[in-house]
Amino acid sequence: MLPLDPFLDRIRPLLATHGRPVYLVGGVVRDALLGRDNHDIDLIVAAGAIDLTFDLARRLGLPAYRLDEERDVGRILVPDSDTTLDIARFRGDTLADDLRARDFTINALALPVAARTAGEVIDNHGGLADLAAGRIGIIHANSIADDPVRALRAARFATQLDFTLTDETITAVRAAGPLLTSRTSPERVRDELNRLLLTEKPYDIIGRLHELDLLGHVLPEIAALSGVAQSPPHHEDVQRHTFSVLAWLVLVERIAGGQPVAAAWAEEVAAILSPHHSALAVHLAALLDGGFSGRLLLRWGALLHDIGKPATQSVDETGRIRFLGHDETGAGLARARLNRLKFSGEAVRRVHDTVAGHMRPLYLAKDGRPPSRRTIYRYYRALHAAGLDVALLSLADHLATYDGLGPSDSWAALLGVVGALLDTYFNGYQETVAPTRLLNGLEVMELLGIEPGRALGRLLAELEEAQAAGEVTTREAAVAFLRRTTEGLAAN
Repeated sequence: MLPLDPFLDRIRPLLATHGRPVYLVGGVVRDALLGRDNHDIDLIVAAGAIDLTFDLARRLGLPAYRLDEERDVGRILVPDSDTTLDIARFRGDTLADDLRARDFTINALALPVAARTAGEVIDNHGGLADLAAGRIGIIHANSIADDPVRALRAARFATQLDFTLTDETITAVRAAGPLLTSRTSPERVRDELNRLLLTEKPYDIIGRLHELDLLGHVLPEIAALSGVAQSPPHHEDVQRHTFSVLAWLVLVERIAGGQPVAAAWAEEVAAILSPHHSALAVHLAALLDGGFSGRLLLRWGALLHDIGKPATQSVDETGRIRFLGHDETGAGLARARLNRLKFSGEAVRRVHDTVAGHMRPLYLAKDGRPPSRRTIYRYYRALHAAGLDVALLSLADHLATYDGLGPSDSWAALLGVVGALLDTYFNGYQETVAPTRLLNGLEVMELLGIEPGRALGRLLAELEEAQAAGEVTTREAAVAFLRRTTEGLAAN
């Protein structure tokens, strides 16, 4: 018996009344044959896919959506489950037409929805043989040229499944690079990049994109990092370092989610992250405008954090390689790239702030002292929620730089900084991160006899910072603080 999603047992009796053949197709069949879980169920029918979707959802009491009116595709979501059910019309007039229109042989496998065994799989293009051999082959010479995004998918599947690409597939993938910018919408490229970034090994997939001459077409800023040298303690060029940061970040995320990681350093990271498992989970799962998750944007921040280095590289009088201002330069480049990929404004700001601020915890750690309340306030005033992403990213950046813990004093200092940043955000938000003003703008204008403008804004900002630092705790103290500040400004 094939290991298929139990949800299929609920819908098989209902689909039996449809009157036309219904087929499982694509990844769910492939993964069942490989013994892998896959809860993204794709069904195809000859016609009336959206009508079938809504009829099935009504009978199940589940929400349904029109996913693509033109192509006749509907979706059913199963609440409190990882299962998603998409129902689509054949691509063409027949099942054979549909299978030929798919990307790779291993995804051109169909199974009648009532079937449960591998012997009932419909295989018109040698997909079973390719599965057995662990290879990814195209169905025909134009499989990838017909839809260039498939070139990116080839890299993703090869890495996720640990499969090899056939020579024919490699040739077709390499040829598709220019088509990803000339014939493909930025939204579709973005969506595929998002999928690969959310895999367990995004660093390997992006590295494969570089090997296949695709990276320069979709993320030229990352391609440009190849061969950009760095001085110790860095032991890799900027591109390899970036991939390493992503690899370490995946482990840091696991620890943040309460999952075990077998390493001595992991216990130390867990000690500062474990009190905030639930809160961090909410942060990483939260959807920003456009439906982009916090986890996805954290990984984009990690991928783009050093893209300002080629433009800022210099060598000082000692021969040491420097990248002064690479954080701000990189933030501007990150904003431009994500805008081209049609991310929402909110998502772009989050990643921009992450790239711009990614050095801050490392600078604070070099100070050798715990960050003060004022310092933490300024940190979050500049970065907002991206400050959490920067804190997590800094751990991965340090581990990638040293290929492990590095100097014990530097590592301990960084842990202390990150711990303080997280503790304050989750336990002292109202007091330090975003204190409620003791006096509002109207009250300050009346008190001091001033008009709206820059002076008022400056006074309110200084009062808020004094509150965050714990120097002003009452309205009376706030009044006295403003009078002193005003007198000082007048004296100068």
